[in-house]
Amino acid sequence: MNNELRKIPSTQRLISEKRIEQLTRVYPRSLILELIHRRLDSVRLSITGGKQCPSLDEITESVCSDVHLLLQSSLRPVINATGVILQTNLGRAPLSQDAIAAMGNISQGYSNLEYELGTAIRGSRHSHVEQLLQLLTGAEAALVVNNNASAILLVLTALAKKKETIISRSQSVEIGDGFRIPDIMRQSGTKLVEVGTTNCTYLADYENAVTTRTAALMRVHPSNFKITGFTSSVELVDMVNLARKHDLPVFDDMGSGCFLDTAQFGLEPEETVAQSVTAGAAVTLFSGDKLLGGPQAGIIVGQKKYIDKLKKHPLTRATRIDKIRLAGLIATLIHYLKGEAVHKIPIWRMIATPLEEIEKRAITWSVPFEGVAQIVDGETMIGGGSLPGIKLPTKLLAIGKVRRNENPHIARDLSIKLRCSDIPILGRIADDILLLDPRTVLPEEDKLVIEALKSTNGSARSEESPDSK
Repeated sequence: MNNELRKIPSTQRLISEKRIEQLTRVYPRSLILELIHRRLDSVRLSITGGKQCPSLDEITESVCSDVHLLLQSSLRPVINATGVILQTNLGRAPLSQDAIAAMGNISQGYSNLEYELGTAIRGSRHSHVEQLLQLLTGAEAALVVNNNASAILLVLTALAKKKETIISRSQSVEIGDGFRIPDIMRQSGTKLVEVGTTNCTYLADYENAVTTRTAALMRVHPSNFKITGFTSSVELVDMVNLARKHDLPVFDDMGSGCFLDTAQFGLEPEETVAQSVTAGAAVTLFSGDKLLGGPQAGIIVGQKKYIDKLKKHPLTRATRIDKIRLAGLIATLIHYLKGEAVHKIPIWRMIATPLEEIEKRAITWSVPFEGVAQIVDGETMIGGGSLPGIKLPTKLLAIGKVRRNENPHIARDLSIKLRCSDIPILGRIADDILLLDPRTVLPEEDKLVIEALKSTNGSARSEESPDSK
């Protein structure tokens, strides 16, 4: 090992290499030196692990690659053909063109984010969006923060700290990436009081748990799971009536938040934000980037006396939304007010697309793969913790081994090539078949998909076995 360690070139030797020396003319020398030091540390670590020292040329190439990778954003647009509309790993809801334009417009310079143009005094960023949310939900007041987790933390900290919040045991959920409702409730300083059982909670369970220390009753959307079979839950309006008897508020964490009737698209009915407000929830919380179809945000609507307390709480500043996402959210809400959400907001365009149109697009995609591709029935998931277990029928482009003498790794190889396209295209593999769902791809992206499929066509062609010649 010592002999291999002695082979490691010095920092000075590397910095004098022509390819690296050229980089120092373009980028700060201090940056290049730091990346050289990191690369050499990595080489030492690999040698102590039993590997041989790379050559000088290999280390030089690695340093150059490190520089180029660092100075190119790793955050890239991708095309989502996975069959999950609100794919959290892919950034959830794509934005409408109006929302994108609004965000670009506000980001170019200064804005009246917290400035009253009429009176020339300081204003509130919440004033730009509050009236829109009032009109859409029927709520007395509204507030927008960074995301729904922030909204939960703010509501419980400001309105229930050092007191008790009652929640059904079936709603004490983990919604992904280790985010658990009980954990965020404890962080707020409220004491979590779980009632009922995993599958059954009754109104009496809530009533028996109310004490002089109770701050609120809380309902939480189940997010990405669904309990079926022998179950019982309490309707929001019944929770509200019980809470009013004890002069308590009900906090309704809707998770995704929906403004449209989902039944019109063949989906199971999802309670809307307006229905939560009408039922009497004191505070209703939901995300901006799920079924709303806007940018990441945590939206809080409800009774003015509670929203006013939230606005004055110090945590509101720590969780506030920035001007760029606020602009995108406003544009998204305007789509709903104008009655054009289904035609303008991408996730609703995807949900509303007829199956016949999906099939036509899948057939068009399949042209470069005649003989190794099929159009098959499939299902699209809504995803993103919205409408758990609910799926839409779709048509999938299926590419893979269909004859005995074909390459069994067609799907895997093609998937890798598509992920390495100029704009990566992501599908899913099942039973050695690559499945691409047009429903989760906007029609204006079809040209990019077809071009990528054409360029990768060679990898999907079967290789003749010696027996077949």
